Amino acid sequence: MQKIDYKQELKQLYQPSARQPVVIDVPPLNYLMLDGQGDPNNSPAYQAAVEALFGLSYTLKFMVKKGPLAMDYGVMPLEGLWWAEDMSAFTTADKSNWQWTMLMMQPDFITPAMLTEAMHKQQGKLAPSILEKVRFESFSEGLCAQIMHIGPFSAEGPTIERLHRFIADSGHQLTGKHHEIYLSDIRRADPAKWKTIIRQPMG
Repeated sequence: MQKIDYKQELKQLYQPSARQPVVIDVPPLNYLMLDGQGDPNNSPAYQAAVEALFGLSYTLKFMVKKGPLAMDYGVMPLEGLWWAEDMSAFTTADKSNWQWTMLMMQPDFITPAMLTEAMHKQQGKLAPSILEKVRFESFSEGLCAQIMHIGPFSAEGPTIERLHRFIADSGHQLTGKHHEIYLSDIRRADPAKWKTIIRQPMG
């Protein structure tokens, strides 16, 4: 059985250079999404959201592999949209006011009915209060700039500034929400080698 690698098929979106920002046009893609607020380092809601997205994504993967489609594919990485009502909160140590939408891209053959079945399979493993918040939506970012950050999350500042400067120098403005894509397993990898895509919509 052939295994589809969407990170490779969509490499222009998921394999940017760490040397310099690049401009991309992100098409509409389907995602599982969960919204929340709070410091990702100690928020139970954040941890529950991540657990739910991974649990449902892997359930869908095995449903497809064992079902009529009989296809295999790699589960896509966790992604996050980040913002604050007061954007100065992004420059302070207090992350309790951070707003976030965590999301994971799904293949185009995944349907709402399949997600409903996956949720049924996850009952007893995931809290109903979390499952009822999961959304399955098409999300289109359009014109963006992005760059690969290598290192711990706490050291992203200069990379983000570089990306924003690139956008300004190209005659564009920041639009949309700060977007991060987490390519490394932070439970196992050395923080100095963590790979995070920093993406910023622009107009």
